[in-house]
Amino acid sequence: DFKPGPKPPPVPEDVKAPPASAKKTKSGLAYRVLEKGKGTRHPKATDRVVVHYTGWTTDGKMFDSSVMRGEPAIFTLNQVIPGWTEGVQLMVEGEKRRFWIPANLAYGENPRPGAPAGMLVFDIELIEIR
Repeated sequence: DFKPGPKPPPVPEDVKAPPASAKKTKSGLAYRVLEKGKGTRHPKATDRVVVHYTGWTTDGKMFDSSVMRGEPAIFTLNQVIPGWTEGVQLMVEGEKRRFWIPANLAYGENPRPGAPAGMLVFDIELIEIR
């Protein structure tokens, strides 16, 4: 039996650049809260987290999505790109945020083959801190 997969999340209207309303950290990471969380605890860099996410390049091309795979991703925060390590620590469980991650906090301007270059945009939902 063929079952169609999940529909791809829509490309954010603000995928090209962070809107004026986005908050920025000292490192240059920009973000906005899409949905408030229910938790109060923030993960530390050494915590394992369960997240759903979708990533786009600034031209609107989706390059990765746990939503499309139909199962959340689980990883230790300090083992991913620096923009994720910094950004997810700002979140609480149940929260959804959109991040604009500059190239220097992502894979760079000339990444390894297969990795996206330049600024990346991620919608991330922090499901659980383990």
